[in-house]
Amino acid sequence: MKHYIWEQDTWPNFTWDTQNILPLLNKARQTQATFLRRVKDLGLFSNLELQAQILVEETFKTSAIEGEKLNIDSVRSSVALQLGLPYGGVAKSERHIEGLVASLLDATRYSTKPLTVQRMQGWQASLFPTGYSGLTKIRVGKWRGDSPMQIISGPIGKEKVHYEAPPSTRISAEIQIFLDWFRKSLDTEHGLIRAAIAHLWFVSIHPFEDGNGRISRIITEQALAQDEKIKTRFYSLSSQIMQERNRYYLILEQTQKNKGDITEWLEWFLSCFESALTNAEVSLEQIIQKSIFWNQHREVPLSDRQRKVINRLLDHTFEGRLTTRKYVGMTKASRATAYREITDLEEKGILKQNPGAGRSVSFSLRNDALPT
Repeated sequence: MKHYIWEQDTWPNFTWDTQNILPLLNKARQTQATFLRRVKDLGLFSNLELQAQILVEETFKTSAIEGEKLNIDSVRSSVALQLGLPYGGVAKSERHIEGLVASLLDATRYSTKPLTVQRMQGWQASLFPTGYSGLTKIRVGKWRGDSPMQIISGPIGKEKVHYEAPPSTRISAEIQIFLDWFRKSLDTEHGLIRAAIAHLWFVSIHPFEDGNGRISRIITEQALAQDEKIKTRFYSLSSQIMQERNRYYLILEQTQKNKGDITEWLEWFLSCFESALTNAEVSLEQIIQKSIFWNQHREVPLSDRQRKVINRLLDHTFEGRLTTRKYVGMTKASRATAYREITDLEEKGILKQNPGAGRSVSFSLRNDALPT
């Protein structure tokens, strides 16, 4: 009995119900056009602060989907360093985070470069610079070995197999067919449909011992960049996938166990994509305000620690008000250094002291320092 999509005689000739897909496709395309037009009208295509914000979000969330929680300060530092922003190096930059950021940038900045075996294997190797996934030694920069590749859950002895990928002997041939399609479909397939198929196809082959989900989403990022003909991402698809994580895995499993009809997968992908744009529109104002703030204060000399703290205050995720103790906790500076740098921010008109004395002394961003 043929259990999986790659075992079907029709693989990889996917089919779908155009009548069901077309309304979702039109809606997603309209939302995409409206969003990108707004970004262009606001003159944000070359805004590095905005690019950094989105890249941090994509890096953090694409790992979170796989159950890996990255150090957000290390992600911010890696992004800043690779984009050439002045506040890189505040936190220690970790090699596997640097590799993920570099791979995402490579896929989008150089989206016109051919997708090749060497490129994909390079991306995967950059995710595991030590050759280990957790405590497990894995093959990096190479296809997986002879052991069956299964997606399982449950305790030992009661495992549930959600999916089993093609045997390793088929990987090279399967990948070559995929790459040929990816190259030719750029001119023949609708951009959003192509991105959805590429995501599903690659993750169904599952050619690596680890990192397949992240690589599939990096490939999706390249496909979307090719579709939009823009070198920068202005929304994070992985953020929306993370919100719908359970549904994401369920739809993948159901699709990978059918006979090649991917209608349900396309419906989910287009809806997820449209939601990602809608949510990005909501959060765009905050990102714009942060960007304007740094443009207004670009000539103000600040330490990396000060920039880090200000970014936290501007992110609208900071709980309560800034105190010397919180400054120390965020920057690992001494209490004396924290006090001196807070005072410096007061003198430069960025912070103000709130009412209170003693241990209740706290600080906020000055209203007149914020963009209007």
